Amino acid sequence: MNSTTPARYCAANCGSPTRNETTLDKEPTRWTYPVAVAEIPETGGHYEISADAQTRAVIAASASLRDMPQLDATFDLTRLGDSVKVRGTVRAKVGQTCVVTLEPIDNEVSENIDLLFSPPVDPLLDPEAARKSEKGEPPEPLEDGNLDLGTIATEFLILGLDPYPRKPGAEFDLPKERDDAPAHPFAALAALKKPQ
Repeated sequence: MNSTTPARYCAANCGSPTRNETTLDKEPTRWTYPVAVAEIPETGGHYEISADAQTRAVIAASASLRDMPQLDATFDLTRLGDSVKVRGTVRAKVGQTCVVTLEPIDNEVSENIDLLFSPPVDPLLDPEAARKSEKGEPPEPLEDGNLDLGTIATEFLILGLDPYPRKPGAEFDLPKERDDAPAHPFAALAALKKPQ
């Protein structure tokens, strides 16, 4: 299979799942893996995707990472009427820089995904559905009957990155106070008021 044309899906009961490399869309910062909701089997769909080197390099640059030798994600999709339940995990190996020592460090990211996608609700056409959506956490919008698993994986990867990576044992050295420095601005005045 051409790696630039992602397979649509692997059904949950299709035997051994397949791993498909996906590439960047025309937009230089997107990892894209489109799935048409209509093609998700009634029994659910299982997907395993892996970003190629070019995609990883662009995402790493946009996230201020030194490099990203691995970026994979697995998904299980379940249709719930017009909605789709998306569960999965994104995993990556990333190269970062210690904020204390400025030395290179390697970290692993593993972030769970649990989302519900639904078509947008028009409150004028379906006020009851709109009220239900307002009561709880609103679902993610399902546009044009498609999901982009690459975009979802990228968003959760960014959420899972440590914004302040440190090498084990690395700590900031706070500047020491001078021994001869007064304890507070009025320390010198207090000393003058002491009885001789």
